[in-house]
Amino acid sequence: MTEDLDKLSALKAPSPDATRKAETIAQAMAAFDLAQKTRLAPQGNPKPHRHGGIATVIGSFIMNRKLLAGSALATLLVVPAAAYLTIGYLDRMPMPTVTDTKLDDEVLKKEKAADKPEPAAKKDAGVPKTETGGEAKPVASVEENTPADIVSPQREQDAESTVAGRIAEVPEGVPAPKTLNMALPAAPATAQAPAEDMAMPSLSEDNRDRFVGKEVNPVKSVATDPVSTFSIDVDTASYAFARRELMYGQLPPADSVRVEEMINYFPYDWKGPDKPDEAFRTTVTVMPTPWNAGTKLMHVAIKGYDIAVTEQRPANLVFLIDVSGSMDAEDKLPLLKSAFRLLVNKLKPTDTVSIVTYAGNSGVVLEPTAVSDKARILNAIDTLTPGGSTAGAAGIETAYALAQKAFVKDGVNRIFLATDGDFNVGASSDDELKRLIEAKRKTGIFLSVLGFGTGNYNDGLMQVLAQNGNGVAAYIDTLSEAQKTLVQEATASLFPIAKDVKIQVEFNPAAIAEYRLIGYETRALKREDFNNDKIDAGEIGSGHRVTAIYEVTPKGSPAVLNDDLRYQNEAKSDAADAIPSDEMAFVKIRYKKPTEDKSELITMPVKASSALPSLDDASADVRFSVAVSAFGQKLRGESQLDDYSWASIQKLGEAGKGSDPFGYRAEFLKLVELAESLKGR
Repeated sequence: MTEDLDKLSALKAPSPDATRKAETIAQAMAAFDLAQKTRLAPQGNPKPHRHGGIATVIGSFIMNRKLLAGSALATLLVVPAAAYLTIGYLDRMPMPTVTDTKLDDEVLKKEKAADKPEPAAKKDAGVPKTETGGEAKPVASVEENTPADIVSPQREQDAESTVAGRIAEVPEGVPAPKTLNMALPAAPATAQAPAEDMAMPSLSEDNRDRFVGKEVNPVKSVATDPVSTFSIDVDTASYAFARRELMYGQLPPADSVRVEEMINYFPYDWKGPDKPDEAFRTTVTVMPTPWNAGTKLMHVAIKGYDIAVTEQRPANLVFLIDVSGSMDAEDKLPLLKSAFRLLVNKLKPTDTVSIVTYAGNSGVVLEPTAVSDKARILNAIDTLTPGGSTAGAAGIETAYALAQKAFVKDGVNRIFLATDGDFNVGASSDDELKRLIEAKRKTGIFLSVLGFGTGNYNDGLMQVLAQNGNGVAAYIDTLSEAQKTLVQEATASLFPIAKDVKIQVEFNPAAIAEYRLIGYETRALKREDFNNDKIDAGEIGSGHRVTAIYEVTPKGSPAVLNDDLRYQNEAKSDAADAIPSDEMAFVKIRYKKPTEDKSELITMPVKASSALPSLDDASADVRFSVAVSAFGQKLRGESQLDDYSWASIQKLGEAGKGSDPFGYRAEFLKLVELAESLKGR
């Protein structure tokens, strides 16, 4: 016996192995996820966590008795006891009992060989039913998430750099990737940057998120195409989704990046109108381009009139909530319910709320109810449970019927559709849903969309619904994002001050040779659409801020990309001769008041003499928005920023950080660091 103990005490610990470490951590997280979902208590324990008594006793015995120090018996007892003591400290977390955790090569080989998908019949056996009658999503076993599945061959090759990478210190309420559903430590409401420990695992390879990609706006020659026309965009979904992806250790798909939504995510101190007669005010700033010395940036900033609380019109809101089986995840229905509770608490007692759910068939959960009866509304939200397929179209029709039933003349009538974007029963094509929303929009009922979760996220469909419903599209990945969208920016989300807002910029060929609009690819309009009041465009809410940035190339600059046309008509008209030589562009904005069908026009000349000599002369807000535009372009892989480093974006963002009461800008700077790390990897 003594001989065996001596041998044990002489054993040396194996050298660290990065690949094995990554596999072990991934396996442990999968086990933890299982415990989070099952909440099974160990035998004899009425609470969903382990007893800590044995661990405490052993720990106290070892730490307070010196008589075992240095002996072989101490080695035999201390090593397993220390491991058990560590488990004891995790007593607060619900975890399953884990047995036989040997990680020698022989065991790993057996585990990997045994890790094969179960037959469908076996997997479906005993699937529990939800309260709504649908099948609940089965909980994946630890064996189904073995390291062989979690760590791909490519990731095994990169294991050392992965472990040396970054782990997200995720904000409170942020759910984990769909495959593992890992519970991560909570952080303050303002998201923190991932710490430098380990990169998060990638999302599942069978991820069915859908994005509609658009070609990046090209550089256009003013000689042949002097007019640019587009609809404004106040959506923010793209930034929130990209943030989630980066926080979990992977780059967002290029098609999911819409630069204008990233720019417009942040609150800026643009100057707004002083009177409600002016729907909004426009400010134009011209400055050197930080990533191209031969061009300039023309920065167009719009601020909507900010309606005071006393001026806010009564609101009739319908919550159209997806409770299908695909919403059965912590970052979907539970987060959705918390988000709507925040919004209800923001409303006035005289406002009205209705609730419609859809899963297989649509149903009315709450008839129009005054917010003065808040307890009833909140109780209806709390009782929602997931299950079934997704009858999205039927749910939308039911929601519009309820909105019409409680319609408030000269008030706000809006539907909030909350979903992961899965519409697989009923009218499911984008075109069918677009026609449905367009028809209902004409009645004065608008629709906004809130997206949740990943793995089934249909971004393209959400964009179609929001754009044609005169609403906004936002992505809710944390409770703090719900607070930002539905509480801090509630007046902008609820109370429109202008609809069908279009921007048209004409460039003077005598001053500008080329231009490109940064972003707004999904909002492009034809030139003739600008004066056509039948063409739908974006909506601006109370206090909304909209920013558009053009990169322009002055006449004679070495940065000009297009050759002059051989047969271009050099003759100038009398009208062209009359244009002031100092004018480089002319900005026009058309909009309609919320209750009117005829548009109004605002115009503004842009003078070259007003251009700033240096980017440093621009306001902090302007510089920060330019940094965000560079970030979005670089994430999307646009060639114009190939020579502009992530460090330069970081520096520009830091210089323009300014006042940051909610920590959004500090969070952005940390995302830049993450993106640089992931791009490098």
